[in-house]
Amino acid sequence: MDYNEIGIIAFQEKRYEDAAKAFTEAIENNPDEAIGYVNFGNLLAAMNDSERAERFFQKAITVDEKTATAYYGLANLYYDAERYIEAAKLYQKAIEHGIQGADAYYMLAKSFERDEKVKLALPYMQRAAELAPNDLQIRLSYGILLCTLEMFDVAKDELEFVLVKNPKSADAHYNLGVLYAVSTEDTALAMEHLKEAYTIDSNFDQAKYIYDMISQRHN
Repeated sequence: MDYNEIGIIAFQEKRYEDAAKAFTEAIENNPDEAIGYVNFGNLLAAMNDSERAERFFQKAITVDEKTATAYYGLANLYYDAERYIEAAKLYQKAIEHGIQGADAYYMLAKSFERDEKVKLALPYMQRAAELAPNDLQIRLSYGILLCTLEMFDVAKDELEFVLVKNPKSADAHYNLGVLYAVSTEDTALAMEHLKEAYTIDSNFDQAKYIYDMISQRHN
């Protein structure tokens, strides 16, 4: 077992000091390998030491500019710091260099969304949903994005999929209620979903507000 593996196990067990020692050994033994710097960066990010984490991710990219996980780790730091344009560029780099799974596509889409570029977000959110069809957070986000773009038929399918898997998703009920309210004449179904949303989550004031607004309009 090498030092990176030892460090990852310690990291997963939240033995951060042991993880730091192991990753330091990994870097000292193989200073020209990017993985040790990435692992140390991930550790520091988990410990909310963003400044040092940033330096380790940047060092990893300097050592090997094709290290997808370094771009991804750095992108997450920038996303959390609300630097969405920079984050988007780095998620794209991570994808270009072959990062696996749906997360980078999802986070790239979220970066574009936060930067109010919803049309740019769409293909990446769609790809994330294709790669992780059972990830309800991704499918919900895809449905909400489709609603934003007024692609209501496809959005309805996504939101209904989420509710089949998780009937207690207040967000899915809320967005489906709004969808029915704005794109159909079926106010009863709109109100049913909105009521379900604020019944599940008593703090869902927006759902209650829209429910009351529709109710008053039709009385």
